Amino acid sequence: MLATALLAATLVTGWATPQVPPKDGLALLRAMHDRYAATWYRTMTFVQATTDEHGKVTTWYEGLSVPGFLRIDIAPLDSAKAYIFRADSLYVIDGGKPTRAEPFVHPLMVLGFDVYRESVGTTAAKLTRLGFDLSKIREDTWQGRPVYVVGAAAGDTASAQFWVDRERLVFVRLIQQQRGTLAETQFNEYRRAGGGWVAAEVRFLSDGHQRGAESYSDIETGMTFPADFFDPAHFTRPAWVKGGE
Repeated sequence: MLATALLAATLVTGWATPQVPPKDGLALLRAMHDRYAATWYRTMTFVQATTDEHGKVTTWYEGLSVPGFLRIDIAPLDSAKAYIFRADSLYVIDGGKPTRAEPFVHPLMVLGFDVYRESVGTTAAKLTRLGFDLSKIREDTWQGRPVYVVGAAAGDTASAQFWVDRERLVFVRLIQQQRGTLAETQFNEYRRAGGGWVAAEVRFLSDGHQRGAESYSDIETGMTFPADFFDPAHFTRPAWVKGGE
């Protein structure tokens, strides 16, 4: 009876602590992938309220295709300004035309979304390239919940590291050195979305001081995007946005 109850609880909640703690970061990535590979959503849209370090709020419209594709349209939409992430590259759009392109592996996409739909080897290679030592793993607590920390030993607050909720197996915190400062990103207020999760609040800190935040609303999953939606050479207004600014 107890085993049946535990199985039922796992099916209802969608998470359970792995029976064997992962021995390293690679094993943790495999556990994250295997937990949700069959259920994690492939597409998502949401409206984002973006607050900068001065308190100014702008609206961003985001479309995501997992793994590897993210498009951000900046209000007002008539300006045709956007960022497109695809094929580990960033494209900047202004006036509907690409103005800049550069290689860019987006760690928040890798850890927050792609890890569940991309091969474990590919995810591990990207994180290693970004400077995370996958051989280091430990347990800790974050916001009152047990977590795994990959990339840094206890007391090390400067090395590149990512934190993963131990029960839900979702990414919650990232620490990296950026241009001489200690940058921290937090994925907060997780809620169910499709067959996975999404953090409805994201906070950005620099040397311990908040420099920006994001808040998500109108979260939807399971839509189909046009074939050229993530193609910077064929930019059109995002049809999924109803109204908009």
